[in-house]
Amino acid sequence: MNITADSVKQLRERTGAGMMECKKALVETQGDLDAAAELMRKTGLAKADKKASRVAAEGTVAIERSGSTAVLVEINCETDFVSRSDEFQAFAQAVAKSGLAASVDTLEALLASTSGGATSIDDQRRALIAKIGEKISVRRFVKVTAPGALGTYIHGSRIGCVVALEGGDEALAKDLAMHVAAVNPAFIDASEVPAEILDKEREILTEQTKGEKKPAEIIAKMVEGRLRKYLAEITLVGQPFVKDPDTTVEKLLKQAGAKVVRFVRYEVGAGIEKKQDDFVGEVMAQVKAQEKP
Repeated sequence: MNITADSVKQLRERTGAGMMECKKALVETQGDLDAAAELMRKTGLAKADKKASRVAAEGTVAIERSGSTAVLVEINCETDFVSRSDEFQAFAQAVAKSGLAASVDTLEALLASTSGGATSIDDQRRALIAKIGEKISVRRFVKVTAPGALGTYIHGSRIGCVVALEGGDEALAKDLAMHVAAVNPAFIDASEVPAEILDKEREILTEQTKGEKKPAEIIAKMVEGRLRKYLAEITLVGQPFVKDPDTTVEKLLKQAGAKVVRFVRYEVGAGIEKKQDDFVGEVMAQVKAQEKP
């Protein structure tokens, strides 16, 4: 049958798909726009499921906040090009807004939520995969509520931080969010460090002192001194403040009469093993295959 250019244009506007895909869908559905849109959605979601096993280590972080509550999300895709696209960035921000608006505390609940829309976040994600052609995943989500001041900071769309204070003010909270983004502490203070980590570090430091000709009590003091230095390096309060290295974060907090009750730092792709393409190996394999009789 004859498919008009206007019907193809309408379907493209509804689905965001390419011209040839739209024309093919219209031919299959005898020119029925609604049926063609539904067919494209079904085939698109099927394609999205096939991409589930691919590695998505690029992406963006997004933050939405209201008063003393903030939501931080990490959304991943396969390439930096897609991560910078307007559609991908808009989706990430929409996910963060949904997380803030909905009464959800888990990633699973967030993906299932609609926040007043017609489709769930997960269905929107899969539709975007069908449109863009890359794996897209909502990897992490957290909602933080501060008893006092709340600070948020995003660095270049790849690192996002939220800091919740007891006491203090917004300026201090934001400064500390920037500090967390820059220095990446593992814990708030020594009380948060698991005993097994301390024991392991103490064991390593003790091993390093072997061969030093000093009394056992001196060795023990050396080990504990180095352990304190190690704790200062991995805890937020022990670190030199990034905007004033002569002052520790602990001292800064005491001056403000404030306390950090929680911080969260997301960095895009952290912990995801990226595939390393061996182009030379691939070329050589093809050459060898061609050489075989």
